[in-house]
Amino acid sequence: MENLIDKYSLTLEEGIEQKVKVIANNSHQYFTRENLELLFRLLDLTSLSTDDNISSIKKLCHKVNAVDSHFDGIHNVAAVCVYPPLVEAVYKALEDKSIQVAAVGANFPTSQTYLSIKKAECKEIINHGADEVDIVLPLGEFMEGNYEVVHHEIKEIKETIGHKKLKVILETGMLNDYRNIQLASLLAMEGGADFIKTSTGKVKPAATYDAVYIMAQAIKAFYKQTGKTTGIKAAGGISTAEDALSYYAIVREILGEQWLNSSLFRIGASRLANDLLGHIREEEVNYF
Repeated sequence: MENLIDKYSLTLEEGIEQKVKVIANNSHQYFTRENLELLFRLLDLTSLSTDDNISSIKKLCHKVNAVDSHFDGIHNVAAVCVYPPLVEAVYKALEDKSIQVAAVGANFPTSQTYLSIKKAECKEIINHGADEVDIVLPLGEFMEGNYEVVHHEIKEIKETIGHKKLKVILETGMLNDYRNIQLASLLAMEGGADFIKTSTGKVKPAATYDAVYIMAQAIKAFYKQTGKTTGIKAAGGISTAEDALSYYAIVREILGEQWLNSSLFRIGASRLANDLLGHIREEEVNYF
């Protein structure tokens, strides 16, 4: 498994930081209403607070249901993402069934428990109505160099949830270097990940431009060899339209317009929704 980087002919470019900085600095060219509306449609609207409960999540879903009536012409978010016990509440409360029901699973955010328990939790999540499960790559095993274990675990969980979408969180802020981000990306994709995702949002640094750039390059290499399109999700600390547009610009630059849709590109956020709506409406918005 440690030879995956060679298998996919991935290299580490020189000057990645500068290249990414240029892309991010030039992202203002994409600051249009059309792209802001697209970014809103790419949102995994996320609520992962310790005190989340059925009542608070129902209120969130009712607000999602009312987006069309409050913001004329705005198409809704891609998904609502919550903790496992709240999946059924989201499933029942969302009126637009094209909005995906997502949940974090497999002992989020640490991934520190037995594989049998992770699989059982993910199965329960799906059985209660989820379309997507976000899990954390087992970082302890990865950092020990136990790459076969990491691959096996992701593969087993993907087989458990079947055709439902599996997003694998790399927790890039803990991976220490670019090569590890490359390798973690490839391990997740070889294991069957439908998306690879930057962060849980529980660790700093969370999402970074550099990490998304490297993940996108890995996705491109994987696609070139296998023909499989893997999604990319930036999550953790993304709260402004300007920041979101920088991630948009990176994905557009590396993967192309084919990836600029909710099937292949997501942004996990909570505060970002209001900022996007505010820029679209050209006024302060405190809806969510």
